[in-house]
Amino acid sequence: MMKMSSKKKINYFLIEVGLIIFSLIMFLPFLLAISMSFMSEVEVFSYPPKFFPSQINFKNYKEALNIMNLGRMLLNSFIVACCTTLGKIITGTLGAFAFSSFNFKGKNVTFFALFITLFLPAETVMILPLFMIMSKFGWVNTYWALIIPFTASATNTFLFRQHFMSIPKELEDAAKIDGATPMQYFRKILIPLSGPMIAGASIINFVYAWNMYLWPLIVTMDNKMKTVQIGVKMLIATDSTNNWGIIMAGTLMAALPTLILFFALQDLFVKSLVTSGLKG
Repeated sequence: MMKMSSKKKINYFLIEVGLIIFSLIMFLPFLLAISMSFMSEVEVFSYPPKFFPSQINFKNYKEALNIMNLGRMLLNSFIVACCTTLGKIITGTLGAFAFSSFNFKGKNVTFFALFITLFLPAETVMILPLFMIMSKFGWVNTYWALIIPFTASATNTFLFRQHFMSIPKELEDAAKIDGATPMQYFRKILIPLSGPMIAGASIINFVYAWNMYLWPLIVTMDNKMKTVQIGVKMLIATDSTNNWGIIMAGTLMAALPTLILFFALQDLFVKSLVTSGLKG
């Protein structure tokens, strides 16, 4: 094996140093938010500004939880995000299985119509019709209104279809020879082989559902049903506006679950990006 030349070593070193500095610059606002969440109101507005709190205490976190009942809103967001993610994975994999493994009349037209919906601005085009439907069903201010409209996703169907088509057809033929039904092949072969893809899609779907703001704002009037993103906005609009320590504490609590999920499943997420090649 050829040894790396000194020039290449220097280049790699400079690139690594540059990436580290760039990462620190990008991460700096988040570090500042963490620091401010532990500061008192006096420290937040002190001059010259302080970058580190004089002592670590969780008073701001307690205040954020009490002012807007943020604990209940976190629970609402968690329930909505988990149920929405589960629904999208189920409908996405089943729809993708139908498009990748079966031939039926109008298959290409149906898939093309599904594909077109990817380009529609859902939050502007679908808001009014969805709200009218939820009102007709009496689902306003319920979990049903927050979950049901988002349990089907053209994006998930498209991505899982491409992934399923990349799996060798010989596996399906072998399963048929062994007497497996289509659903047995789906459950016992396709799903186990799609673990990393499902994990990656779950992260994306969970983050999307967790960060929804406009739809929950419209469909929930009762504070007990509002989600954490609305809670953070309400926190900014209350009398606590003068205390950015409380606001930063609420913001960090809203961001923490998605960060934990990503770091817990990051290996599977990266693997899903590598193994989910788009096959025509």
